[in-house]
Amino acid sequence: MRLIDWTIVAAYLVWIVYDGLKRTEGSDRVEGYFLANRSLPWWAVGLSVMATQLSAITIVGTTGQGYEDGMSFVQFYFGLPIAMIILATTVVPFFHRANVYTAYEYLEKRFDAKTRALAAFLFLLLRALSCGTIISAPAVILSIVLHWNLLATVLAIGVPTVLYTMFGGVQAVTWTDVKQMAVIIGGMLAAVIVLLVGIGHSVGAGEALHLAGATGRMQALDFRFSLKDTYTFWSGTIGGLFLMLSYFGCDQSQVQRYLTARSIQEGRESLLLSAFVKIPLQALVLITGVLVFVFYLFQAPPLLFNPVHEAQVRQSGQAAAYQQLETQFAAGIDARRQAALEASAARDAGDPIRTQKAEQRFLAADAQVTGIRRQAVALVKDVSGDADYRDVNYVFPTFIITEMPIGLVGLMIAAIFAAAMSSIAAELNSLATTSVIDFYRRHFRTEASDAHYLFVSKLATGFWGLLACIVAIYAVNLGSLIEVVNKFGSYFYGSLLGVFVLAIGTKRATGRGAFWGLIAGMLAVGVVGFTTDISYLWYNVVGVVVVTVVGMVLSYTDTAPVTKNLNV
Repeated sequence: MRLIDWTIVAAYLVWIVYDGLKRTEGSDRVEGYFLANRSLPWWAVGLSVMATQLSAITIVGTTGQGYEDGMSFVQFYFGLPIAMIILATTVVPFFHRANVYTAYEYLEKRFDAKTRALAAFLFLLLRALSCGTIISAPAVILSIVLHWNLLATVLAIGVPTVLYTMFGGVQAVTWTDVKQMAVIIGGMLAAVIVLLVGIGHSVGAGEALHLAGATGRMQALDFRFSLKDTYTFWSGTIGGLFLMLSYFGCDQSQVQRYLTARSIQEGRESLLLSAFVKIPLQALVLITGVLVFVFYLFQAPPLLFNPVHEAQVRQSGQAAAYQQLETQFAAGIDARRQAALEASAARDAGDPIRTQKAEQRFLAADAQVTGIRRQAVALVKDVSGDADYRDVNYVFPTFIITEMPIGLVGLMIAAIFAAAMSSIAAELNSLATTSVIDFYRRHFRTEASDAHYLFVSKLATGFWGLLACIVAIYAVNLGSLIEVVNKFGSYFYGSLLGVFVLAIGTKRATGRGAFWGLIAGMLAVGVVGFTTDISYLWYNVVGVVVVTVVGMVLSYTDTAPVTKNLNV
């Protein structure tokens, strides 16, 4: 990186922290700090909802997913529009009328304190783990750029975010999210333009997509029904629907967003913004990864995208084997480049037979290159002892640092900072809210001043930020980061959704049924996860079904009358 890139990154960080810290108006009271006095416009809330989900993992992990697997990951979000419409018409007005700070606060009103405590505890566990994973994504970037150790890069991301979240509350989180969304989208569009210009020196945009399509990377729809496959139309539409209902309907990091809206109608509109914009935005991120793959058809990529691991292999007893792979890789890259140019020329000439033969040669060359890279990754696993290591998380960072022009490198690094900080801030704020409202104020200090609860909230924000940094240190090499977060969530989300189905959907459910139904759901998901090959998206369906069935069976055997007030 050059001086101008560092200047852009530094200016962005100073600006965003300053802007967050100055937005403390109305945050001297509990409702202002946690819910912005329910005064935010729908479009700001909607952008904050999207920014919370569009983390640095999306930019780093999803582009890597697009590079490796293509557009199929977009099917993961097919259930999102349906989920948003359902939630906008049911849960949003429900929680607004319930006049609660957290989603779990309602569970005590409807059931009992232990159900509320268990649901809130599960949220804290899940969100702390995923927050750490979100921090690890930009830490990958900094480790490559600065050659810092992982702890230093994690702290460089976590500390500024914790500061403005601690002092500004949800209002600071929301309005910085709005600015960060503009930086993120601007950065991704800049990357696409750079990629198209770079590819255009060899082939046109249409031919680039044809080459990607020949490898299967442009296949966005897979209508096969298989419980084992994650990225299919049915997994995304059915399993994804339950995951999105759980995430946006039961997760405090999202519920808290639309509770800050001015009215029920504006809360609904904030969710519908995601319903219509999220899939196109996700497709943009994935197509960026696909274009990186095409770009490296004509520009020689590194054998390993992480220079730290490459250096480890070079200095190990596997150095000779790695050097031999490098020689094979260089020859394979040349052969693949030539085959890609021949396939493109044949298609331009309109010769289908020649095109088919050229594409077969191209696919054979690409398979050879892929095989060599897998051997190199196997060497990393052997040297590092990390059996789960994958190179996919380093693909887009390497492209940014080595191929983007001066100035745009700084913009992209700022975009990744923006994506990380927006998600981390929202999650830290919701973690603090649940800690204080569902545990501290409920069980430890039931009567105190707003100033006291705000002080505890800031301490809680700092605690969860520190814990997230610790988790981040161990999260980088868990595989595709976008999958790591979704797998974390799928172990809990379906069961939590089942509890809210019992709470909102039926008057007969009792506290005993909800509590033991929740435990049964988690146990069932654990058994399915450890004993079958079913995709994690279906864990959400399993959780909802088991919690609902067990909860209702126990409720009907419960002789105690249901006396809770349901008309909230």
